[in-house]
Amino acid sequence: MNREELKKLLPHREPMLLLDEAVCENGVATAKYHVTGDEWFLQGHFPGNPVVPGVILCEIMAQACGVLMGETIYGKTPYYTGIDKTRFKRKVLPGDVIVVSAKVEKSRDLLYFTNCEVRVDGELCAKGTLSFMLVEGR
Repeated sequence: MNREELKKLLPHREPMLLLDEAVCENGVATAKYHVTGDEWFLQGHFPGNPVVPGVILCEIMAQACGVLMGETIYGKTPYYTGIDKTRFKRKVLPGDVIVVSAKVEKSRDLLYFTNCEVRVDGELCAKGTLSFMLVEGR
């Protein structure tokens, strides 16, 4: 799916829509985001040495999780309930293409527990266990 198709699924909009494309196959969502260097979150992080903040990498992982849920997310808003075992292994810089993979480990009603990874050029940049609840309404 491209950005326009993602907007039909996810409640996020610019400047917080942080996926350029995504696909979900065999229970795994894979999404990409191209870091241009013009993003709002790079303007002061850090002057002369722009690095994608870890919290933004967590948000990108969360949006990939939204893709993973497919039509279950329609009409609902995903809210974090936890960010656990999250580790940052490598800087993500302008010009990098972020590739996220997300998989649901378990779910109960509208509560989901997922494992996610962020890679650039195949190298692990971040990983974490994210949990969130889908709440009715947008």
